[in-house]
Amino acid sequence: MPDWSEVAAAIEQLALANTPAELHGALCGWLAGGGGSADDWLRSVMADADLPLTTDGDVLDRLRKASADQLEDPQFGFQLLLPEDARISVRAEALFSWCRGFLGGFGLAAGNPALSDEGQEALRDVGNLASSQMEDEGDRDDAEALGEIEEYLRVAVLLLHADCTMASHQRHRLH
Repeated sequence: MPDWSEVAAAIEQLALANTPAELHGALCGWLAGGGGSADDWLRSVMADADLPLTTDGDVLDRLRKASADQLEDPQFGFQLLLPEDARISVRAEALFSWCRGFLGGFGLAAGNPALSDEGQEALRDVGNLASSQMEDEGDRDDAEALGEIEEYLRVAVLLLHADCTMASHQRHRLH
């Protein structure tokens, strides 16, 4: 997976109004909601047909491939793209931004999916996180809490991905 600075440079080159976290969240929402993993993903996720296609091996193509692979990983290796070694407030704001991006991408791909009860709860929780804000700089307890939220979010995304994509794969195999 490309790192934060590589994705930030690619975003800047394309003059997108997103952070790396928000773009990764949108991509993961798109993929989790059943959107295709193809070189036109950026156009779909950003709802802008004028954006260029990703090129095999470029930063955004590597981001797409790594994210799709992580969502399909049977070892649950999915990770959020968040800034490393950042202050707790910066990391928290990036997580909330990631959630906002996820909701947008998920809504574009999934429409009105038939989610399990757990999936519905997970989607509500992502929505609650998307509307959150950091109130102060925080302390060590806040850092631990943020780590727990990140872990919950990882599992929630995998659950939504399973509800929207893997369940349909299973239904197709049964017929």
